[in-house]
Amino acid sequence: MTAQPDERPGGTPLPDKSLRAIRAALVVPQDREAFDSGLKAVLDEVRVSLDLGVLNDFVHRWWLSACDSVIDPEGRRQMHARAEQIQAGEAVPQGRPWRDILAEREAER
Repeated sequence: MTAQPDERPGGTPLPDKSLRAIRAALVVPQDREAFDSGLKAVLDEVRVSLDLGVLNDFVHRWWLSACDSVIDPEGRRQMHARAEQIQAGEAVPQGRPWRDILAEREAER
């Protein structure tokens, strides 16, 4: 289950859609840990159900995260740092509402 790597506009190739390539592209330790534990759970489920659809879904979801890691590794790190702050009950600065950002981008076109 591999695919040819895609390229983003900047020329950096996106990872193959394979388990090995996806894991290698995950730059944040929390992502790799979640990938590993999720893969174990999915493989256990496949052994019982004999349904490869759940594995395909897992690969696709994690490929999206791996692409995000390739495109914006620092953004991925900041996302996890912010999640840890929220879990710890710390005050986290709020960003702008999506509607405002999208409206601004539409106005720039």
